[in-house]
Amino acid sequence: MDPNCLFCKIISGHIPCKKIYEDEDVFAFWDIAPQAPKHFLVIPRKHIAGPAALGSDDEQLIGKMMRVGARLARENGIGDGFRVVFNNGAEAGQSVFHIHMHILGGRPMHWPPG
Repeated sequence: MDPNCLFCKIISGHIPCKKIYEDEDVFAFWDIAPQAPKHFLVIPRKHIAGPAALGSDDEQLIGKMMRVGARLARENGIGDGFRVVFNNGAEAGQSVFHIHMHILGGRPMHWPPG
């Protein structure tokens, strides 16, 4: 845990959120500025700055994030159509430097996204 990280503070309970899931490895909550009717984040409890900071020992953790995200999408009515987004770095739109996976759904998604 990084004591200065917003998401680490959310995981620890120091900042409130609308939590939808947690276990010993991952934590999920609704985005406070949703970009779709259903928009939540799945994050690891382990502080990792972003996708470029992943190590080979993180592969199972990232796989679990994907599996949990897909399950939560199904449980929240968007299992048949959702977008998964990871941003890496400020130029890509990452504003919190704790790796996080956006799950967005509940409306048609267009391409290209940005």
